[in-house]
Amino acid sequence: MFFDNKVYAANAQGEKLFLLPKMANRHGLITGATGTGKTVTMKVLAESFSDMGVPVFLADVKGDVSGLSEPGLDSEGMQKRIDRFDLRECWNYRGYPVAFWDIFGEKGIPVRIKVSDMGPLMFSRLLGLTEVQTGILHIVYRVADDNGLELIDLKDLRSMLTYVNDNRGSLVTTYGNVTPQSIGAIQRALLRLEDEGGNIFFGEPSISVSDLLRLDENGHGLLNILDSTKLIRSPLIYSTFLIWLVSELFERLPEVGDPEKPKAVFFFDEAHLLFQNAPKAFLEKIVQLVKLIRSKGVGIYFVSQSPSDIPGDVLAQLSNRIQHGLRAYTPSEMKAVKAAANSFRPNPKLDSEKEILSLGTGEALVSLLDEKGIPAMVERANILPPQSLMGIAQEETRERILGSDPLFASYKEAVDNYSAYEKLKEESDVKEQAALAEAEKKAAEKKEADQKKADASKKKKQSSVGKAAKKVAKTATNSILNRIGRKIGKAIARGLFGNWL
Repeated sequence: MFFDNKVYAANAQGEKLFLLPKMANRHGLITGATGTGKTVTMKVLAESFSDMGVPVFLADVKGDVSGLSEPGLDSEGMQKRIDRFDLRECWNYRGYPVAFWDIFGEKGIPVRIKVSDMGPLMFSRLLGLTEVQTGILHIVYRVADDNGLELIDLKDLRSMLTYVNDNRGSLVTTYGNVTPQSIGAIQRALLRLEDEGGNIFFGEPSISVSDLLRLDENGHGLLNILDSTKLIRSPLIYSTFLIWLVSELFERLPEVGDPEKPKAVFFFDEAHLLFQNAPKAFLEKIVQLVKLIRSKGVGIYFVSQSPSDIPGDVLAQLSNRIQHGLRAYTPSEMKAVKAAANSFRPNPKLDSEKEILSLGTGEALVSLLDEKGIPAMVERANILPPQSLMGIAQEETRERILGSDPLFASYKEAVDNYSAYEKLKEESDVKEQAALAEAEKKAAEKKEADQKKADASKKKKQSSVGKAAKKVAKTATNSILNRIGRKIGKAIARGLFGNWL
């Protein structure tokens, strides 16, 4: 709840625990076992940021974050909590300004990005490539840039992979060695990505991060809810997209130092997926982003089961901490509880390790930064209830919000613009037509040559036949003349000598 220009987040035995707006961009951590109240804590903070005039981004993994769009339901239990936290004068059930987003375009505004926007490092993480294959992908991106070939969707990337493979002999001296085996491995990885919805995710119109920084007509920050109930089945797309989003904000937002309140706040639910099996280069990029984006006025809050899910370098940057209950039945789980307890500033009045194991639903160990940026001593506290609906929003509410959002019309239909695939296909078609024309020309020339050869042979044959016929005729003529000559001779002889012969 936004109370007295501060975020009233929890109550420790009658003492209000506040998250100060000026310290909200110092990042935070919300942890706890399943069912202990992490989602409710996330919603309570998100409501306060909205009231503060700060846009928020949340991933809705289970579907119940959508309840932020509707007023909460009254009950006897809620009335008791309102009285316990002394909220009677300032409490009211209400829905918050929400924008629904969905990578698959089924339950929100379609989310698309261009292949070129993601970059080779993140795309390699998305495909699960080896270090060598990642190097090949860097070459593919570089060749595309140098030749003015824009990579928008997956067919563009496929075309570029084929182009680089076909021309690897001429590219090796400028870009390095490219092997058909690595190209084939990347192509196979693209098939897996397509099966997970990559064909829908990559394309245009590409999302503009500025559209996530909207306020409503009353100056309240819009709560951008990414429906992840289906997306979470593709954890690599889910985690890589979230990191890309923060990276884009970092690139586009100006430096603001330590503002009076954040420019935006991001909640990353199931945060362990961001780091699971991540290559070293990718982890280094996340650490760098978390460290530097604070100066852009952006706060990041990781939501996971245990602090041990978060790498140490990242964990060190998370100053505002809310630890819900953990359950420990094995030595490794006990170790995780001990590590969580030791991450707080000690309070001599309580044993953090024992408290973590005894926390009920809605209870948490809380340590937030004071006005000097120093973590307060850890306190066992009750998290305030949200003013919005705790459950899943009605489908009618979702449809009404989508229908009235001006961005829905802008992003609804995918557009297949001219890019690498089309350009390379044109070049291929031109080469194919030229090759076909050349082949037809050579065939015509060969046919003409063969015809000339045939004509010459025929003429020669005809000439030979003529000579032979003349010879035969001459021979025949001579033979006839000889026979006639002999008969005439005999006749003359008989005439001269009578019947002597």
